[in-house]
Amino acid sequence: MQYEVVIGLEVHIQLSTRTKLFCSDSAAFGGEPNTHISPVTLAHPGTLPVLNRQAVVYAVRLGLALGSSITSHSFFDRKHYFYPDLPKGYQTSQNTAPILVGGMLKIKQPEEKGIAIHHVHLEEDAGKSIHDAEPNYSCIDLNRAGVPLLEMVTEPVLHSSDEAFAFITELRKLVRWLGICDGNMEEGSLRCDANVSIRPQGQTTLGTKVEVKNLNSIRNVKRAIEAEVRRQAALLDAGQKVVQQTRGYNADRDTTLPQRDKEEANDYRYLPCPDLPPFTVSRNWMQEITASMPSLPEKVFAHYTTALQLPAYDAQVLTEERGMSRYFGELITHTGHYKAAANWMLGPVKNWLNEQHADIGQFPLKPAALASVIELVQSDKVNFSMAATRLLPKLLEQPEASAAQLAAKLGIVQNHDAGELEKWVDEALAAMPDKVKEYQKGKKGLIGLFVGEVKKRSKGKADPKITTQMLEQKLKIS
Repeated sequence: MQYEVVIGLEVHIQLSTRTKLFCSDSAAFGGEPNTHISPVTLAHPGTLPVLNRQAVVYAVRLGLALGSSITSHSFFDRKHYFYPDLPKGYQTSQNTAPILVGGMLKIKQPEEKGIAIHHVHLEEDAGKSIHDAEPNYSCIDLNRAGVPLLEMVTEPVLHSSDEAFAFITELRKLVRWLGICDGNMEEGSLRCDANVSIRPQGQTTLGTKVEVKNLNSIRNVKRAIEAEVRRQAALLDAGQKVVQQTRGYNADRDTTLPQRDKEEANDYRYLPCPDLPPFTVSRNWMQEITASMPSLPEKVFAHYTTALQLPAYDAQVLTEERGMSRYFGELITHTGHYKAAANWMLGPVKNWLNEQHADIGQFPLKPAALASVIELVQSDKVNFSMAATRLLPKLLEQPEASAAQLAAKLGIVQNHDAGELEKWVDEALAAMPDKVKEYQKGKKGLIGLFVGEVKKRSKGKADPKITTQMLEQKLKIS
């Protein structure tokens, strides 16, 4: 039987604030267990929480990017459940008045599609249970307890693992662009639960939902959904029922495993938190946050492809990360050769970043310095190959050096002297008489061989364009 897949995602976005959601303890990843804690994190009697203003700013930024309705008067609730790494016995979250309602994130899979967001709420993270540190004990690390999260809940409008993959990819790109989350799924900064159900094609009633929890990579989101769809389809094909439950994903076995059966509704006994007053996102505060928003990738992409006339591929790569886009934006204030600048960013610069496992913030050359290299190439003073393979590496070692002076020192400034060029061309042709005859009989592709020989004899100083023209003239009359 053919089935339609229906997926809703719940994504926890760890906010990149310096401190936790309700106290001044460090929210940094890592550290020795139980070192980012205080009486507030430990829920000692008499301690009171204070809301982190920056976490609200980050939430509003995301809402503006998604086109969500931003709740002007909001408050926190206590979500009661008992677990060893939850010191208070409840989680401070939002149930009745989430900070963001509605909105949409666009994906391309393969056509553009808007994925509707149900809501996004603020909450604190729990601690971490460690089961393999001691043979006979489970250990608790509360460094993560109280770290600010945004939980995003989509509508059940995704219909394939590929769409889910594309959604998480776009969401990670967006939160990084906004500067609200580093998106490192390996460190738990972005965690995804997938609600998966299937139904016979043409049926409108939703099937029984199974929640696959704590998927820690984009690839595993895709694989876990596919594994769960296979499992549910096999059950229905065999005449069995799908049971509503929570499951985990075993990547080694590529299968989902049961964790617990779920009731039709969870009774978390939500209560308004009496220790935290309601908070207001005022009109003035909203205007302040809006003014601080960066241009979104979609708008920057449109600018690159229209005003700068860059190919769509170049614009897409340059808008994958805000840091890359910002560097390029400053680069083109120093050079009007937009396409050449894009070629350098996507070629030599990106190659260096990949080799060094670095991001653009660690690239040693300032945009103005890279622009001076581009100008040398565009003015035919240094050819691209020499600039990329010899000049750029030296400049990366000496970022403050003059590109023009360094090129002269390296002896790679192109020679435009017709007399010297003719001498190198004549020597190259004299060294390959057989190839000259083959060229004149129609093997025009050999021109590259002659240019290479001239380049070799000139030690890279011969201008390739003039060299090619001179070779063609001489080969025509030889």
